[in-house]
Amino acid sequence: MSQDKINIVVNGKSCDCPSNLSLSHLLQTLQFNLRLIAVEYNGEILHRQFWDSTIVNGGDKLEIVTIVGGGKL
Repeated sequence: MSQDKINIVVNGKSCDCPSNLSLSHLLQTLQFNLRLIAVEYNGEILHRQFWDSTIVNGGDKLEIVTIVGGGKL
C-alpha cells in the first residue's frame, strides 16, 4: 500500500482510502447521505459537528448506521 493510502474498517469490512481525509469527505466518498446517518468512530458516537474536523487515520474503525423511517400504517 502506498503512503498516500490508509486502511480503515467500515462496518466490519476493510477499506482502503486516501490519507489526510476528513470524516465527512470520506462519508461522501462512500456515498452516504450525511443527513440520514449516525457514526460510531473508534467505539464512540461522534456528533456530526465534529465530522469536518476529524481526520481519518489508518486503523480507525467506523460503524455507520442509516436512519430508516417507519411507523404504523
